Amino acid sequence: MRLLEMALHKSFVCTGMLLTMACSLSSSVMAQSGHVNPWEKKYIGKLPPIASLTEGMWLKGDLHLHSRHSTESSNNPISKIVAFSKSVGMDYIGITDHDNHVNGDVAHHTWIDPEFKTDSLLLLYGAEWTTTRGHGNTFSAKPYDHQQLYDVRDQRDVVTAGVKKKLGIHLSANHPSGKDHFGYSYDMIESIEVWNSAVWPKNANAIMIWDDMLSSGHKLTGRGGSDAHHGVPDSPEKATKNSVQATANYVGTPTTWVFAKTRTSQGVIDALTNGRVCVSANPYAPRVEFYADLDEDGKMDMMMGDNAKSTGKPVKFRVQLSGNALPDASYTINVIKNGGPFATFQATGKLPVVEFTDTPVTGKRSYYRVVVEGPQTAYPQVPGSMALSENMVALSNPICFNFDPDF
Repeated sequence: MRLLEMALHKSFVCTGMLLTMACSLSSSVMAQSGHVNPWEKKYIGKLPPIASLTEGMWLKGDLHLHSRHSTESSNNPISKIVAFSKSVGMDYIGITDHDNHVNGDVAHHTWIDPEFKTDSLLLLYGAEWTTTRGHGNTFSAKPYDHQQLYDVRDQRDVVTAGVKKKLGIHLSANHPSGKDHFGYSYDMIESIEVWNSAVWPKNANAIMIWDDMLSSGHKLTGRGGSDAHHGVPDSPEKATKNSVQATANYVGTPTTWVFAKTRTSQGVIDALTNGRVCVSANPYAPRVEFYADLDEDGKMDMMMGDNAKSTGKPVKFRVQLSGNALPDASYTINVIKNGGPFATFQATGKLPVVEFTDTPVTGKRSYYRVVVEGPQTAYPQVPGSMALSENMVALSNPICFNFDPDF
């Protein structure tokens, strides 16, 4: 019995010592709460000045198209794509044929095609970088050595990114979720396809990825692309099982608008990189414009794609639909803040406009973007696209605060 009492006493003493040690350890950890994360976001110094809101022009186009040089396409020569694009008022297009169909030699297929020319339409040089780790589109204002990028498609990201940088091209992630999701580092791209084809509902995961990237500080431009492969056959005997797609998903479903400083291919790519971009369901649908008045003097100071330091004072935001807004329609304006719903408004009239005010947190990264829903504007040349787009009308790129421009 005496031995049992001594054992229990020893146990209680040891337990007390352990509790004391635990408390001491906890105090020690708390004492070290001054730890500084070396990767913590630092105070952003002076940001580059915001570009002019008036010195530029809105240009519309399609950034994901396939011609006959993509072997699974049908009835879609470059001449047909160019003629159709001009007929619906496009300003630019990016014909992005699959590079793996020509073993990377895009320069001697799509670009050397005698039909790859136009007197008014801006043609971007590019291709769909088609790899086992997903697809991405390249864009350039001039020819470049695409073969180099194709050759490193299976290398580590650090190698691939180095080649991409050396070539001086814009790289964009295509349909980032699903079968051909973009499986490379998002640090090596400038934009992301958030609206692929007329089928709007399938883009939900792409939007989620975009918001994830924005929330983590990646200021990636959201863009659209029809991913059209098939043209209308010139005669019934040339029809294929995919020919019906030409009446449901073709040039401009969706349409990507860029606010470019110059009407040049480089102007288009610069705007795409900077984020002064919005996307609409088709070339005739209204374009959404998104602005902010930083000092509430009644004059807009920045637009989507721009980045400014928050001051702790209220900012007035303006959303307007320009172009072919249906006069009797009611549009729903959904404002997204930092990846979540912020506010919803209704807008009507020939030039629908809504305004709201919010105060971005000082010193903390935040962003706002807009989604517009409502009735579809008719696209007679591609009538089947309207039902596929459902009630989705347009989306904007974000207005950003306190984003690190060197991230």
